[in-house]
Amino acid sequence: MSSKSMTGFGRGKAEAGGRIWTVEIRTVNHRYLDLKIKMPKGYNGLEERLRKKVSTLIQRGRVDLLLTVSGDFSDLLEMKANTSLAGIYRDALLELKDSLQISEEISLQQIASFPDVLVREQKDEDLESVWPIVEQALDEALTTCDRMRSEEGAAMATDLLQRLDHFSTVVHTIGEGIPQLLVQREQNLTERLQKLLDNVQLDPQRLAQEVAILADKTDVTEEIVRLDSHINQFRAFLEAPEATGRKVDFLLQEFLREVNTMASKINDASIAHLSVELKGELEKMREQVQNIE
Repeated sequence: MSSKSMTGFGRGKAEAGGRIWTVEIRTVNHRYLDLKIKMPKGYNGLEERLRKKVSTLIQRGRVDLLLTVSGDFSDLLEMKANTSLAGIYRDALLELKDSLQISEEISLQQIASFPDVLVREQKDEDLESVWPIVEQALDEALTTCDRMRSEEGAAMATDLLQRLDHFSTVVHTIGEGIPQLLVQREQNLTERLQKLLDNVQLDPQRLAQEVAILADKTDVTEEIVRLDSHINQFRAFLEAPEATGRKVDFLLQEFLREVNTMASKINDASIAHLSVELKGELEKMREQVQNIE
């Protein structure tokens, strides 16, 4: 079974050069693909690649992707000397030394200790060299998430197919009960006419016409045929490799339309509970379908 749930979680990790890149993916149901990405400053250049990679595997649902990096960033650190500011500090110290007649020498360490003389800056990552590492963590997160979604989707598909089998059985139970229902309605019609006509002999031809009209109004063959077709389509959608959640959701609406038509045509208390049972199964199936990709 190929159905996938839209609910899943995956985590991947890759390490290089003393740094660890971690990708976490959380997915929940949504009508369309809604991908939100959070990443450290300086990594925005990877967003399009991340989106493309995720969208090849996840076609529908709300997806939250978090990229984090931790570890040793010393290779990205750069120290710069503000020589003009250092000169200002030196001149001020020399002026102070002469004014106070201090013989102590001014050291480089003293000048360097003043604010902003030495400035630490962090260089941006080389995204081209980092991408293969990030991609490794992303692939692991996607694989884990996809496995979870597939397992839950398979469980949901199994439940849906069981409900579909029961639904089909009830539909055909209704169909098999129609002939007996027609016999009962013919008897009821005959009795009502005899009572109205005060036991006057009924015209057999006229009675046959009325029975034929009654049978036509009660005939649900077309509805059963269409429901059988919908059931086969539903099974095929559950096994399709692509996302079919929206298709099966629409198909369930067609199921309900046919069930309502059957119920209105039959309009019989003895069969009404079966129609209610069918609607109950459809509601349970629709709850499950809301989370299928």
